[in-house]
Amino acid sequence: MLSDFLYSLKEVEFFFNLFGYISFRSGLSLVTSFFIIIILMPHWIRYQKSIFPSGQPIRNDGPDTHYHKKGTPTLGGVLILFSIILSSVLWTSNFSSFNYILILTLTLFGLIGFVDDFQKVKLGKGISSKTKFLSQLLATIIIYLTVRYNGYDLNKFSIPFLKDVSIELGYLYFVLILLIVVGSTNATNLTDGLDGLVSMPLIFVFLTFAIFAYVLGNINFSEYLLVNYMKGSGEIVIFCTAAIGSLLGFLWFNSSPASIFMGDTGSQSLGASLAVTSILLKQEIVLAVAGGLFVMETISVMLQVTYFKITNGKRLFLMAPLHHHYEKKGISEQKIVIRFWILSFLFCLLALSLLKIR
Repeated sequence: MLSDFLYSLKEVEFFFNLFGYISFRSGLSLVTSFFIIIILMPHWIRYQKSIFPSGQPIRNDGPDTHYHKKGTPTLGGVLILFSIILSSVLWTSNFSSFNYILILTLTLFGLIGFVDDFQKVKLGKGISSKTKFLSQLLATIIIYLTVRYNGYDLNKFSIPFLKDVSIELGYLYFVLILLIVVGSTNATNLTDGLDGLVSMPLIFVFLTFAIFAYVLGNINFSEYLLVNYMKGSGEIVIFCTAAIGSLLGFLWFNSSPASIFMGDTGSQSLGASLAVTSILLKQEIVLAVAGGLFVMETISVMLQVTYFKITNGKRLFLMAPLHHHYEKKGISEQKIVIRFWILSFLFCLLALSLLKIR
């Protein structure tokens, strides 16, 4: 861990004392992951085009405007994960167990997404829904056991509006964790359907949790805002800012017209890591609020499927998820993306207000 080595030099030069501050290291984490993406992504795009010239397969039942995207490389998530992991390892102090668990989450769900993406570009079809769910279930069990092994409380569900109020769930908490992790994973994946659509909302939500982690990990701020102090949780800020930096770099290439897609490798792993972040910080309700856009997209799919079944083939939306409905209505892709970014920003502002509502 580079930050610990540099901090150890503080007796030699006062400047190195800066590496003891989370705020300084979080900035380094963001910048490091951003430039890793900016420097390596052009080479990664060219390499993918050389080995997978067919690129991303396009759904036949999707909007007509998507056909021109055929052949776009789809393994951008691989580089996103690499940059987040490397930046987190470099700038996390004493390599906090919080970030160890988040990197484990990122890796496990990234592997599931990578297999799915690889099969899509190689065979034209990803893994089955059943296989994907069972893989996500196994990954969640591994994460649950790891969190328990590290001594984190997984029995109580905290109420963010009230100080020191929680619901005792015992081992039923695992069911809640499964719903949160798998739900967040697939909700993020569903939202990743237009150029740049999912990147900025993910940035907003990671920034929201970076603020929560910093406050909860600072005894003075936590006392002032009447939130439960969590020793060491401030190191989660480093992981969050690494994710923000990598997503900003990725958006550089993914903005319309996209040069590369995130794929399930990125969307699944980032969605899962957000879920585990909320669990580690005991802020599960905050995830539902800050990730309101992802919730909207998921609900639109659930409503579409339910309505289709009970009406014998009628559709509630022109197409689901919700962003495709507006595409079918003739609204431009760029306008939909910007409007959804605005909605996500507002959801995150609402989530941040929970810090003060007690």
